[in-house]
Amino acid sequence: MKLIDYVNQGRGMRTKLATSLGVPQILISQWALEQRRVPAERCPTIERATDGAVRCEDLRPDVDWAYLRQSAAPTPEPTPAGETSHA
Repeated sequence: MKLIDYVNQGRGMRTKLATSLGVPQILISQWALEQRRVPAERCPTIERATDGAVRCEDLRPDVDWAYLRQSAAPTPEPTPAGETSHA
C-alpha cells in the first residue's frame, strides 16, 4: 500500500503515524505526497508502525529489501548430533 493511501484511510492517521515515528506531521505529509523521499533507514520503522500495511518496497522500490529481509530471517537452531528434528 502506498503511504498516501494509508494516511488517507481515516481521520488522524497522519498524526498517529507522526507520533509513533517521533517526526512532525508535515514530514509524513511530504513523504506521502512524494514531495520528499523517505530515507531508507526509516522504511522498516514505518512498516512496523503501520503493521505491515505500508511495506519498505512500497516506500523505496530502489532499495534491495529482499537482501535485508533474508539477512534478518531467523536461522534455525542446529539439531544436536543423534537427535532428529520434529518439524
